[in-house]
Amino acid sequence: MLRLFIAFSFFLALLFSSNTFSVQSGYAQQPQASPTPQSTPTPANQKPVKLDKNLGNITAEQLSEITILAYGSRPVLAQIRRNGVERGRLTRFSADGKSEESSYERRFIRGENADKDKIRLDQKTPSLEYSLIFGDGRLWGIINGAAFVPRADAASTFRSQQRHSIDSLLRYKENGSTLNLVGRQQQKGLDLFVLDLIGQDKKSTRYFISAKTFQILWLEYEEAPEPGGTPRKYKRTFHDYRVVQSTRVPYRTILLEEGRQTQETRILTITYGLKIDDAIFKNPEA
Repeated sequence: MLRLFIAFSFFLALLFSSNTFSVQSGYAQQPQASPTPQSTPTPANQKPVKLDKNLGNITAEQLSEITILAYGSRPVLAQIRRNGVERGRLTRFSADGKSEESSYERRFIRGENADKDKIRLDQKTPSLEYSLIFGDGRLWGIINGAAFVPRADAASTFRSQQRHSIDSLLRYKENGSTLNLVGRQQQKGLDLFVLDLIGQDKKSTRYFISAKTFQILWLEYEEAPEPGGTPRKYKRTFHDYRVVQSTRVPYRTILLEEGRQTQETRILTITYGLKIDDAIFKNPEA
């Protein structure tokens, strides 16, 4: 794995010629024996990636490849994140100020691209337990052992979480997405690269990437909450980055809709490389 990392770094050096940079060696370590996450500093005070100030001619693909390297490198991500289990707490905030907290468990097996992924999201609220399952390109739900068709808004939210995500950028080649570098900006003291990703479905996501750490700080997109509805502006911010089995994961995510916080997700545990029974993704009525 170290040889792959050295070869990949040499490839990037050739792309940039005189524009030099370096990445913390911790990003390319071999997977740890223990899956327990190790806390690391937040992007604001994390040791930066060193960049030449003349990095004005960076391309969208070069930026994306450096970002992938910062999250663990392409070989490490392919090896470690091919399947896993994530557990956490989800808090939803309504317009009247009320909140509802639920627990969730997300199990997944990655396919060749996002359309071939298998995902099962089990959620438990104070009044209800149900599951949303994506497999074979279809989405359905299970409640009390019986399959059901999810409401349009629930289905839209589920798909948006997959479409407008960090993984969508890390897997842009597999998904056949198009990249467009918007430019470099200064916002609230942060030095940022701004990058647009357009999926094969023509849905667009704008990423704001730290020019120091190459971690995604937030993303923005517009989408209708349900088919035929009026598009709304969404912003998803990422906080509390930690190292999990040699890859980077934000343990806290906040979703804002039209500037108002509507959701907060906190990861409690996440483990990659576990054996996942394929039967949990099957429709019980199939």
